Amino acid sequence: MSLDEQIQELIDDAPDQEEMAAQIKAIAPALKRLAQQLRHLQYYIVQTLDQDWAITTLSNNDQPDLEKTVIYAFPTLKDVNQSPYPMQDANLIALPVPVIHILFQMLAMDLIDSTIFFETPDNLITGTEIQRVDVQAMVESEFLHPQTSGNALPPDIA
Repeated sequence: MSLDEQIQELIDDAPDQEEMAAQIKAIAPALKRLAQQLRHLQYYIVQTLDQDWAITTLSNNDQPDLEKTVIYAFPTLKDVNQSPYPMQDANLIALPVPVIHILFQMLAMDLIDSTIFFETPDNLITGTEIQRVDVQAMVESEFLHPQTSGNALPPDIA
C-alpha cells in the first residue's frame, strides 16, 4: 500500500469522520515527509493479543538513571524472531503495520520516547530512530505553516 493509500485509510477509518478526517488531512504532509525518510512501507510491530504494542525501556550504560522507552519496528518477520522479544510467548504476536500508521500512533503514545525502525533485514544493530517529539514538532509546524496547496483556506475565511 502506497503512502497516499495509507493516509487515505487513516482518513477513512477516522472515528469522527469530519473533524478527525480534517485533522489527518492537515498533518498528512508531515507524516508523509517522515515516512519518506524510511525504507519500507510497512514494519512488523510486536504486540500483545490485546493489540497493545510492546515497548522496551533502554538505559544508558554511562548514566543508568537516564532511560528512554522505545518501540521497535522490524522490516521482516525473520527479524522479529531474532529480536530480544520472546516470540515463543503465546501472548505476543508480530503484525505488519503501515509506516504512516506507526507515525500517527506515535502522536498518541505519551509513554514512548521514540520508535527505532530497523531498515536492513538481518541487521538489528543499526536502526533509524524517530523521536516522538520530532513527530509532534513536524505536525505542529504543519498546523502553523501549512504547505501551500489548492486547498489552503483563504485569509478572509471569517
